[in-house]
Amino acid sequence: MLTAIIDYESGNLHSAEKAFQRMAQETGAGEVVVTTDPETVAGADRIVLPGDGAFPSCAAALWRSGCFQAMVEAVERRGVPFLGICVGMQLLARKGHEYTETDGLGWIDGEVERIAPSDPAMKVPHMGWNDLVVDRPHPVLDGIATGDHAYFVHSYQMRLSDPAQRVAHVDYGGDVTAIVARDSVVGLQFHPEKSAATGLRMIANFLTWHP
Repeated sequence: MLTAIIDYESGNLHSAEKAFQRMAQETGAGEVVVTTDPETVAGADRIVLPGDGAFPSCAAALWRSGCFQAMVEAVERRGVPFLGICVGMQLLARKGHEYTETDGLGWIDGEVERIAPSDPAMKVPHMGWNDLVVDRPHPVLDGIATGDHAYFVHSYQMRLSDPAQRVAHVDYGGDVTAIVARDSVVGLQFHPEKSAATGLRMIANFLTWHP
């Protein structure tokens, strides 16, 4: 079993790499590699797409790397389990509206827009710990309950056209989508590698999930 964490120059992947390697060792889930190689991505048994930065620049970098088409090949043709983190989750949407309208993967029926809290005193970005509210069960949430904490850093959020694809949300001056899922695809708006025991549990669940 090989889990590929895609490196497309969208941030420091060291903490994510260590968290996934630790949980793969604990669960017997095989090897975890950080890679820029499209062939490795296309042949992987699981794919993780992290991301820090703006939606348009991350989408462009993913295209340039050659990994965009490799992901599509793996997920759409082979049903490979896929996890998007932070901007990696946002790229699952049909479109992003950060700076300029940009196409996403279209695997989740939603669009990415700037967070607009109902209380103008609430700062954007949404940064820090927040309590998850579980909307529906999912294997990646095994052992996770409403009230468990996750660590967020983002100024944009996914607004879903299909509420059935939302798994969890948080309150930040209104509902903010925290987890989305469809078929073999899951997206986490927060950073599981920075979310202590809750995040590590989700990583372990993903590494042992067989959709």
